[in-house]
Amino acid sequence: MALLNVARNLKIISSMLSDESLTKKASLNALASALDYAARLLVGFIVTPLVVAGLGDFSFGTWQVLTRLVGYISPASGRPTQALKWTLANQQASTDYEQKRHYVGSALAVWAMFLPLMAVLGGVVAWFAPYAINNAPVEFFWSIRLTAGVLVANLAMSSLADLPQSVLSGENLGYKRMGLSALLVFVGGGLTWLALCLNTGIIGIAAAALATTLLTGVFFLRVVRTYAPWFGVARPSFEATRRFLGLSGWFLGWNLVMSLIYASDVVLLGILVSAESVTDYSLTKYAPETLISIIAIMTFAIAPGLGGIIGSGNVAKAAKVRGEIMSLTWLVATALGSAILLWNRAFIGLWVGPEHYVGSIPALLIVVAVVQLVLIRNDASVIDLTLRLDRKVLLGFFSVMLSLVAAGVLISYFRLGIVGLCLGIIAGRVVLSVSYPLLVGRFLGVSFFTQLKGVLRPALLTILLFGLALWLDSLASANTLAGLRGWIVFILSGGVTFGMVVLAAFYAGLSEQQRRNILQRIRMVITTRPS
Repeated sequence: MALLNVARNLKIISSMLSDESLTKKASLNALASALDYAARLLVGFIVTPLVVAGLGDFSFGTWQVLTRLVGYISPASGRPTQALKWTLANQQASTDYEQKRHYVGSALAVWAMFLPLMAVLGGVVAWFAPYAINNAPVEFFWSIRLTAGVLVANLAMSSLADLPQSVLSGENLGYKRMGLSALLVFVGGGLTWLALCLNTGIIGIAAAALATTLLTGVFFLRVVRTYAPWFGVARPSFEATRRFLGLSGWFLGWNLVMSLIYASDVVLLGILVSAESVTDYSLTKYAPETLISIIAIMTFAIAPGLGGIIGSGNVAKAAKVRGEIMSLTWLVATALGSAILLWNRAFIGLWVGPEHYVGSIPALLIVVAVVQLVLIRNDASVIDLTLRLDRKVLLGFFSVMLSLVAAGVLISYFRLGIVGLCLGIIAGRVVLSVSYPLLVGRFLGVSFFTQLKGVLRPALLTILLFGLALWLDSLASANTLAGLRGWIVFILSGGVTFGMVVLAAFYAGLSEQQRRNILQRIRMVITTRPS
C-alpha cells in the first residue's frame, strides 16, 4: 500500500510538471524563472550586507552608479538576442529548422557588427566614469575606470552568452533549465564573496560578474543542444541579415529606453546629490524592486507562449490571456506593495541598519514607481510579440526624456531629493501607462474605454490599501519595528500581511469573471487536462 501511495504521488508530481499544453509550458517557464529569481533574491539578501560592510557607503554607492552607467551602452550590442527570441516565439509552429538556424546566424552577425561600437563607447564611458560620482577623490579615479572597463567586457560577453538562452525562451522551452540555472546564481554569489574576502574592492566584484556570465553562457549552450536539436548556425544572406538588423535596431532602441529607465534614478542621485544618498535609496528600493519585479520576470517567461497564440492569429484568446496576466499582476503587486510599505522599515533595520531607511513618503513613491513599471512592462512584452516596435520605442524615448527632465528639475531646483526623483519618474511614465494599453488594445481589438472601465475598481482599492499600510507604518516608530525579535517574527508578520491583503484584493478588487478566470487557470496548471 505504501508503495502504491508513493507511485501515485510521483504520478501526480509528474503530471503537474508535464508540458503537454501551452498553459503547462507557460506555468513551467514561470516556475523556472521564479526559481532563478528566488535564487537571486536569496543571494542578494545574503551578499548585499557583506558588500555594504566590505566596501563602505561611498564604494557601494559608486558600484551602484557604475553598473547603471555601463548599462547605458548596452544598446550598443545591437540587442540581437531579443530579436532572435521574439522572432522564434512568433514562429514557434514552424518546422523550417534551416530558417531558424539562419536566424541564429543573423543574430551572431549583428553581435559581431556592433562589437567595435560597444568597445569604443565602453572606453569613453570607462574613462569619464569618475566624473559621474559627485566629489569622488582623485586617487579612486583609476580603480573606478578599471571597474567600468571590466563591466563593459561583461556586457559584451553577456550579449553573446544570452544567444542560446534566447533560443530556449523563443522555442518556449525555458523551463528545461529549471533548478540548474538557479545553481549558477549561487556560484556567482560565491565568487562575489570570494572577491570580498580577498579585499579586491569593486574591481574584484566586477571580475566575479564577468566570470559568472561566461559560466552561464557555457551552461545554456549545453542545455539548448540537448532540448533544441536543430540549434546551430547557418550563414545568412545579406538580405536576411539586413532585415534582422532592422528588427534588432528597434530592440536596440527599446533596450536603450529600458537602460535609461532602470539606471537614471541612481545616476541622477549620484550626480546631483551624493554617492551616500544612492546607497540609502538603493537599499530602501531593494525590497520592492526584488519582490514586485518577480511578477515581470514570470510574465516575461510566459510571453513566448502568448507569442504562439498571437502568431497563430487567435487574437480573441490572446486578449483573454493578456487580461488574465494583467489581473494577476495587479493582485500580487498590490499585496506585495502593501506588505512592503508596512514592513520595509523593519526589514532595513534588521538587514543593514535603520539609518539607511529613506522615510515613509519616499518609500511609498518608490513602491508606486515599481508597480507602475511592472504593469508597463507587461504590455511592452505583448507589443514585442507583434514585432511592431516602432511606436513603442519612440513613445518610450519621449517618456524617459520627460522623466529625466522632471526629476532633474525637482532634485536640483526644488531640492526635493529622493521624493523629487520618484515624482519625476512617475510623471514621465504616465505617458506609457496610457499609450501602451492603447497600442495593445488596438492590436487585440479591445477598446481603451473597456480597459479604463476595468482599471478603476482595482486602482481605487490599491490607493486605499497603500494608504492604510502607510498609516499603520506611521503608528509605529522605527525603534518599535526594528526591535522585532529576529527574522522569524518578521517573516511571519510579513507573510500574514501579504496573505490578508491578497484575499482582500482578490474579492474586493476583481470582478466575478476575473476571479473565475484566475481560478480556472490555476486549476489548469495543477491538472493534467490539456488546454
